[in-house]
Amino acid sequence: MKDEIRSIADEMERRGYVADRAIATAVHLGQALGKPLLVEGEAGVGKTEIAKVLAEILETELIRLQCYEGLDVHTALYEWNYQRQLLRIRVEESGGTSPEELEATIFGRDYLLERPLLRAITRPVPPVLLIDEIDRADEEFEAFLLELLSDFQVSIPELGTIESTTRPHVVLTSNSTRELSDALRRRCLYLWIDHPSFEKELRILRTRRERLPADVAEEIVRFVQRLREGRLYKTPGVAETLDWAEALDSLGIQRLDEDVVRATLGCLLKDRHDIAVLAANGLGEILEGAPADSSDPS
Repeated sequence: MKDEIRSIADEMERRGYVADRAIATAVHLGQALGKPLLVEGEAGVGKTEIAKVLAEILETELIRLQCYEGLDVHTALYEWNYQRQLLRIRVEESGGTSPEELEATIFGRDYLLERPLLRAITRPVPPVLLIDEIDRADEEFEAFLLELLSDFQVSIPELGTIESTTRPHVVLTSNSTRELSDALRRRCLYLWIDHPSFEKELRILRTRRERLPADVAEEIVRFVQRLREGRLYKTPGVAETLDWAEALDSLGIQRLDEDVVRATLGCLLKDRHDIAVLAANGLGEILEGAPADSSDPS
């Protein structure tokens, strides 16, 4: 492994993120080439954490834009501080200020509210810009984002073009709920993160939950790995493994049995059908080594 890539992997692990070679290489190339990094994978596999850890490594600000259906450009880019504008108008009503002068004042930078995208390109020190779950945004917003990532400048009608003072480190995440455009994919480096192997997940668990006894950690990871082999509506990710482990540790659990697992399934599974079916007839088999099967027995 190249020294720079090994160094990134070590830096990430020191901050609690166990990165394999593919992840460390993608992070390194994103920095070396100055290109956005698009990270796809199932929910809970550690996509968002890459941006958080990268910000810690670079000792810079993390700016996060959480995408959702209906997200528009103004919400992501800028808004005017209407309350301050109205207050200034009232103050100037009897002050003899011309309409042109007043307009130039209230549509100045002092009255502009910077939202995540504008903040990211106007910071004096390059931040990490996390565009989280871009697949949840509309295609129109994706097209605007593509333009921003090409030029790192935006146009505001009242102010003109604002160019970036520095170029942010961009990480985009997607859960693949819809297909992203080829244009956006070509603009980015690409990384797919799958559910980890037993060895990697155990290493993650031991790194993030150090107080957990080694044998309990192995039982937890083995159980979760078997769950993922079955037909679940919502497969638990590493995030759920960590949450479950923390819950078991807080309860002082020293070994897994059916009663313990049944009582704490809500930390691991987030679908009532999965919980109901497994709690009814699947826990013993999974504890003994069979994969989960959440198909309805009726």
